[in-house]
Amino acid sequence: MDSSNKNRFLRALSAAFPHTIPVLAGFLVLGIAYGVLMLEKGYGPQWSVLMSAVAFCGSMQFVAITLLTTAFHPLEALLLSFLVNARHLFYGLSMLQKYKGFGKIKPFLIYTLCDETFSIVSSVNPPEDIDPKYFYLCISLLDYCYWVFGTLLGGLLGNLIPFNTQGLDFALTALFVVLFIEQVKKGKNWIFGLIGIACALLSRVVFGADNMVMPALALILITLIAGRKKLCN
Repeated sequence: MDSSNKNRFLRALSAAFPHTIPVLAGFLVLGIAYGVLMLEKGYGPQWSVLMSAVAFCGSMQFVAITLLTTAFHPLEALLLSFLVNARHLFYGLSMLQKYKGFGKIKPFLIYTLCDETFSIVSSVNPPEDIDPKYFYLCISLLDYCYWVFGTLLGGLLGNLIPFNTQGLDFALTALFVVLFIEQVKKGKNWIFGLIGIACALLSRVVFGADNMVMPALALILITLIAGRKKLCN
């Protein structure tokens, strides 16, 4: 990177960082929880960090802890991964115009487009004197580093500070509950929350508590696709 691009990148980094502070706080806590849980299952820091760096799919990573420690069913794991992360299909479509013309960095932006990064880049515009390409790159890069670093801390602290991890895996569920409550309080997109609750309850009744997750996710995805025109109006 030449000096001109380096200066533009550093300015973009300075402008992007304040917007990522909430993600920093959340990812450190969740990353530490993930690293500790992986350690408890016999996977050291190197494995949990590798998982976070390569997979980078927070919710599915927590689910994968169970997949790694039980009988492995490839097709079930593939379907579960797709359903859990199907929302990224919609994220990607909505970013087509914003990421247009970003050249070599575009694959990295796509790869790191998690829920929190999408929330920022879809609602924040770069300052007029900041290169948009580097601004969005810095947001994605910072969020990615927060998650990997949090995982590393969890893997290391779990060895140094032994404690009871019972209930620690509820951290991600708690985060989604808080985000859902905030959306309801703001009165925005409440219909999507109702769809999620209705599909989950229906799957719970039909399939039972132990087998409801995949049917509920599939039902939510089908409902959103089928009703996308009315829901988006």
